[in-house]
Amino acid sequence: MTSAPRDIPGVIAPPPIIFLAFLAGGWTLGNLIGEPSFGLPDLWRRGGALVLIAAGLIVEGWAAGLFRRARTAVEPWKPSTALVTNGIYGLSRNPIYVGFTIVYAGLAIGLDSPLAAAMILPCLIVIDRFVIVREEAYLERKFGQAYLTYKGKVRRWL
Repeated sequence: MTSAPRDIPGVIAPPPIIFLAFLAGGWTLGNLIGEPSFGLPDLWRRGGALVLIAAGLIVEGWAAGLFRRARTAVEPWKPSTALVTNGIYGLSRNPIYVGFTIVYAGLAIGLDSPLAAAMILPCLIVIDRFVIVREEAYLERKFGQAYLTYKGKVRRWL
């Protein structure tokens, strides 16, 4: 006897934890090996970091607000009850992950860690393959043609 599939995407871990793990891992390794600096003056580096962090948080907040207005879960380990396609979701199917990526870049610059910055690439591969692919399969099962139509019109990232 088989049970019905659970009404969740089945992502491998909460995406914020994945982003933080790669950032922390890159920063820690960089400190252990004595990585070089970005070579930017502190004011430019910190200012740039703050701008990126603020921009990323704005993108994330806008996207999460649309989910809340639609009364559906922001967290990918909870069931989706509505398909959100308006606002920033008309530009990207994954604006929260775009926001996380921008914040990550800001934090890596703020930490003056080129190695942490470089770790964004493997981080995004993990997010893409083990989070987004699972979320999209779930949304296809849950919302069918409505999601496929949306997927055909809006790019995954930007």
